[in-house]
Amino acid sequence: MWFAGPSPRHPRGFRLKAAPWWRHCASAVSCLLLAQLSAPSALRAQEVIVHPGVGVTTITTNEARLYLTLRLKTWPNGEPVKVFVLPDDDPLHRRFANTVLGLFPYQLRRVWDRQLFSGTGQVPTAVASESEMLRRVATTPGAIGYVESVPAGAPVRPLEVR
Repeated sequence: MWFAGPSPRHPRGFRLKAAPWWRHCASAVSCLLLAQLSAPSALRAQEVIVHPGVGVTTITTNEARLYLTLRLKTWPNGEPVKVFVLPDDDPLHRRFANTVLGLFPYQLRRVWDRQLFSGTGQVPTAVASESEMLRRVATTPGAIGYVESVPAGAPVRPLEVR
């Protein structure tokens, strides 16, 4: 970025000078913020859904990670947690793991496999599609899962992750 400034050496009184470094940084930061704010909501976050009988309405990101890695095995009311996930190669599963849980899908798989092979836990139930996810979470007490967005009138309850 260049700007004109007065110069006693130039015949017309002006010369071009390079902008200070901080102006470049400020431009880059403002562009990144604008891009983040204008990004479609589908790319930012997905909806965590639970069975309507689960008494929890909000959880932290850490609690979401603990429930979906099967480290927390019961809800606060003592009901067992049943986790449903999409296949590892599903684009929604990848985005959900990255944006909501802050993990890569292979990290989730490692946690689940370690629990299965050590005999200390189970792996989540894999479903083939979002519609099956909605159906299984709605009919399984204590269930948790995720979808792109909750359709109107769905028999599940969205869970806010803070």
